[in-house]
Amino acid sequence: MSVRPIPEATHLAFIAAQPSASFLQTPAWAQVKSEWRAESLGWFDGEELVGAGLVLYRQLPKLRRFLAYLPEGPVIDWHADDLAAALTPLAVHAKKSGAFGVRMGPPVVTRRWDAAAIKGGLADPAVRKLDDVAPTARDAAGARVVSQLHELGWRPQGLDGGFAAGQPRHVFQIPLRVTEADGPGGAGGAVTRQRTEVEVLAGMNQLWRRNIKRADRDGVEVSQSSLASPDDLAAFHALYVHTAERDHFTPRGIGYFRTMLAALGAESPDRIRLWQARHEGDLVAATIAIRVGDHAWYSYGASSTEKREVRGSNAIQWAMIRDALAAGASVYDLRGITETLDADDPHAGLIQFKVGTGGEAVEYAGEWDLPLNRPLYRAFDLYMRRR
Repeated sequence: MSVRPIPEATHLAFIAAQPSASFLQTPAWAQVKSEWRAESLGWFDGEELVGAGLVLYRQLPKLRRFLAYLPEGPVIDWHADDLAAALTPLAVHAKKSGAFGVRMGPPVVTRRWDAAAIKGGLADPAVRKLDDVAPTARDAAGARVVSQLHELGWRPQGLDGGFAAGQPRHVFQIPLRVTEADGPGGAGGAVTRQRTEVEVLAGMNQLWRRNIKRADRDGVEVSQSSLASPDDLAAFHALYVHTAERDHFTPRGIGYFRTMLAALGAESPDRIRLWQARHEGDLVAATIAIRVGDHAWYSYGASSTEKREVRGSNAIQWAMIRDALAAGASVYDLRGITETLDADDPHAGLIQFKVGTGGEAVEYAGEWDLPLNRPLYRAFDLYMRRR
């Protein structure tokens, strides 16, 4: 197998042919991360394109050497018996391109916890994090990937205090498809079908269902747009900055969202949406949703401190979930959560909000590094630790 640069159009066509892929691996994401040097790579078996990836090159201060980063990628066959066939040529190409190391985030699941398991952990004072709770399911394919990466010399990130992994290892997802036995005793085999709105709503807890009804009764109106007007974007960003001040995180500038909406929106008309929830004309919640193939994400959100009683956040989430169902998505992804299940931890509120949807916590393999120049890799690690 060989790896070489490919045109953006070829990269996009490959992504479009997949059931799903991370939006961080689309060619358009390079425009959002314009401060990084970007490259579309293709994996070839002979002359057949069998994989693709977006590589972002981050420069080491004062040196023309880079960390080659593939967020939530590359898009290759991660179930292959010999991952070295795909990863070795990636390392060779990265080194020729001036990289001192490669970082990637294999899009493979290792463990899952259903809502009942998480609720039990939250209620148990002896439980402090997800690892203290037995997973509902373990993924053998994900375990094989982790084992091969260790054997090939890759290093897991975010586990030992090393420089911060860029993407969340744990996310919260609502499955939108269900696999059922077909025929008496399953004699006809298993079939997969889309869940109905009624089924998804029934899977939510009583508080979520009550809040959705409350928002509808109080007249909360939810709208969406693929090409957000300057006024809509400004309104979203003002509410987002308000949310950041209230919840104590650093907000991104409006230019980031302007670029994000324009770049992803130009790549596909269904790629990205700005959602707004209003009550009597007042903006009470706003979100950004993204979809690639059959995977739908809730990417950014904001909510007003005022009028929280009309439950705009629940209304807008339910509208996005319904939209993902209508589009035939297999999963609605609420993105990152922390591992904490400690009720006294301020981050516990996030997982408590998300677990009410009836979904599941999902652990991915995480981000992995392959040092190509060990002295420079150690220098970059030290630089990131001191930031």
